[in-house]
Amino acid sequence: MTYRTCRLTLKGGLGSMVTYLDAAATTRVDQRVADIVLHWMTAEYGNAGSRHEYGIRAKRGVERAREYLAGTVGAEPDELIFTSGATESNNIALLGLAPYGERTGRRHIITSAIEHKAVLEPLEHLAGRGFEVDFLTPGPSGRISVEAVMERLRPDTLLVSLMHVNNETGVIQPVAELAQQLRATPTYLHVDAAQGYGKVPGDLTTPIDMISISGHKIGAPKGVGALVTRRREEMDDERVPLEPILFGGGQERKLRPGTLPVPLIMGLAEAARIFEAEHAQWQAAAQDLRSRLLAGLASTSFQVNGDQEHVVPHILNLSFENVDAEAFLVTLKDLVAVATGSACTSASFTPSHVLRAMGLPEEAASQGLRFSWTPGQATDLDVEELARGVAKLKPGY
Repeated sequence: MTYRTCRLTLKGGLGSMVTYLDAAATTRVDQRVADIVLHWMTAEYGNAGSRHEYGIRAKRGVERAREYLAGTVGAEPDELIFTSGATESNNIALLGLAPYGERTGRRHIITSAIEHKAVLEPLEHLAGRGFEVDFLTPGPSGRISVEAVMERLRPDTLLVSLMHVNNETGVIQPVAELAQQLRATPTYLHVDAAQGYGKVPGDLTTPIDMISISGHKIGAPKGVGALVTRRREEMDDERVPLEPILFGGGQERKLRPGTLPVPLIMGLAEAARIFEAEHAQWQAAAQDLRSRLLAGLASTSFQVNGDQEHVVPHILNLSFENVDAEAFLVTLKDLVAVATGSACTSASFTPSHVLRAMGLPEEAASQGLRFSWTPGQATDLDVEELARGVAKLKPGY
């Protein structure tokens, strides 16, 4: 296949063409996905909860999508519910399990200090309700070890929540190995797979109890995702004992009430199909751009943040020597669109909590820049011009 080039045009003072390098924040909706979404908005617009023919066709479409998406992670269709995205999925998983922990006296939770705020903030809420939350730090590699998790495990450990791929560094966490280790214990494993779903597919087919998925990281529309909750054969096929945090309507096993967004669901399934079919090309093209970036920036002085032996090919976190990250964003805004961290926190101009947890000093953690891309959106990036721009930001230029 051939990837189509997509350039995001931002009208600035010079009318420049800006290369979009912030795919970890969100991706452009694939045109093939957009066509599917539009079809289910205008031609097949029934409510999947209605009992007439329009509703029946919508329901059938949703169930086909559910079956396909569940299969991508080795789950059964009735083990997947649709949500508005990974943030909601994380909240259902974490807050929905809390009543069970309270009833059974299992109030210990293990997580990492590098999680997304969509995990950290619900856990802060649970800490206020009397749960004890252990925050593991990864060290310079940005990778949490399975041994570190297992060493903290206790009889009252209810849950381990560990992200699949870090959204700032791209470092892949050992969730597959951890799932195998935890399967012999009563402790549940939740994985925020917003950044990893579709990109490191094999990891998620392992026996992870709960997986949060977000569509807009793989070319689907914003506002749709899923939560997978696997049964455990070791526990007589019992479901994860989640309780709803929203009420009204009874949809999605009462865990996510509300009218199903059929067009978005169909778009999510189509995006996942495309990503699966074209994964080899995506991987190669993403790695090629990574190599071009690193080679082209070799004339500058920078540090790559995170373990490069365990990293996705489309996310690169760099700290340039003597280059202020905010100055980079402002000065080079007509050339590239990059981020200083998570899109949910980068507007606050605070040091990255991820880089701080990796042991970087506060000043260095403030200078990390995240480059992330979808192959085809940055094929004509002028890396030499980018390198010249970085050089101009150094003191004394």
